[in-house]
Amino acid sequence: MAAEENKQTAHVKHIEPYTAEFETMVPTGMVKFFRTCVIWQFVRFIALNIKMTIVILKSHK
Repeated sequence: MAAEENKQTAHVKHIEPYTAEFETMVPTGMVKFFRTCVIWQFVRFIALNIKMTIVILKSHK
């Protein structure tokens, strides 16, 4: 059992807690733009609603 755990966590041993590598990513300017652009949010809202409608219609057949 211990050998399996070592294989699963071997890739994260080099990351120390509370270091710069451990923290979250800082969003780029493009990411900030897309998160705050009302037009882009509206387009994504419509696209998501279309996808959900297709899934719902498929489930009713």
